[in-house]
Amino acid sequence: MTRKILVSACLLGSPVRYNGAAKTLVHPALDAWRREGRVVSVCPELSGGFGVPRSAAEIARAQSGEAVLAGAARVVDVAGADVTALFLAGAQAALELAREHDCRFALLIDGSPSCGSRFIHDGSFSGQRRAGAGVTAALLRQHGIEVFADSEIDALNARLAREG
Repeated sequence: MTRKILVSACLLGSPVRYNGAAKTLVHPALDAWRREGRVVSVCPELSGGFGVPRSAAEIARAQSGEAVLAGAARVVDVAGADVTALFLAGAQAALELAREHDCRFALLIDGSPSCGSRFIHDGSFSGQRRAGAGVTAALLRQHGIEVFADSEIDALNARLAREG
């Protein structure tokens, strides 16, 4: 069975990041998955109700997406507004999309308070990063979806090859 892969829209060239930019990932595996019809594009932040551009947001007080899901942390924008509900709605929409397409794997942009899977920012809006996952990456993992960062595309490709 050819598995579909949930992929951050910004990695596919869509200008959906908070600053209106894309973060296009150029890789032969991604090109092949697109040709094979395996890619399911998602931007949790747009799905959650944000527009483009939007204020930068981070998970407050060096917390993680898991803490946000547990109700123990908040996501705030650079002005201090609590935007947690939109991040939770976006994560839920991404999970529903993954389920709808039977995606067992996701390739998400690292660093994002939604999609980060290896690192996120520390909530100080100073550019400092810390190990951790964003809200969407954490929710997908809680539901058995394997999440790979954009820097791990070769590992995802190898994992898919083992699937058959």
